[in-house]
Amino acid sequence: MTAPDPTSPQSALDASRSTRRARAFGLAALAAGLLISLSGCNLVAPIGGVMENIKRDTPVEVLAEYEGLSGKSFAVVVLADRVIQAEYPEVVARLTIEIAERLKKETTATAYVPGKRMLQYQFDNPRWISMSAGDLGKALGVERLVYVELLDYRLNDPGNAYLWKGVARANVSVAEIDGSAPDDLRLRKPLAVRYPDDDGYGQQDMQRVLVNTELSRRMIDRVSWLFYKHEEKYDSKY
Repeated sequence: MTAPDPTSPQSALDASRSTRRARAFGLAALAAGLLISLSGCNLVAPIGGVMENIKRDTPVEVLAEYEGLSGKSFAVVVLADRVIQAEYPEVVARLTIEIAERLKKETTATAYVPGKRMLQYQFDNPRWISMSAGDLGKALGVERLVYVELLDYRLNDPGNAYLWKGVARANVSVAEIDGSAPDDLRLRKPLAVRYPDDDGYGQQDMQRVLVNTELSRRMIDRVSWLFYKHEEKYDSKY
């Protein structure tokens, strides 16, 4: 059988057709690759957004930092200087009452001194402030004292009463009255919260009572959460 002549018109035509088919195939493959690449980019963004939303909506379980209230009786003692008490007279009472109630509900403590009774004791016994933890705990008849020392509590920056910038800071500690060293403090946890989360809000945007209530609520949460397993939002602002 005679091989085709590469110089013949038919051979040239066949070669041209082969070249055009190869080019067409190459262009099609390139177009398909670009389409897949673009589709991939378009798909990644929605998938990433969905995953982020799922993560944001899924609470995170956080363990207690101190479990020593289990099987014990306790009282909550909130301390604040006179400046804080004078400007925000309701704050100490609210923290005392609500933290005590939360810990009684959420922990496995056996008994507690209700916040109102604690406040009444402090009013009736003004010398309590100078008592050691051991003596105060024995006077109250409890095995644990939860101390909340309110270091700072304000709704505005000093000198700027027009914009809300609430800040609360506290040190939390525990005295184990039934232990070998009842006056030694355990845990020793500094906490800080703020509200609003963003700057620029003034009295025309939200009322003072709202800022005060939310700021103290955040501090109550943060103090209480130290003592029991709980869930927090993935993107929690505090």
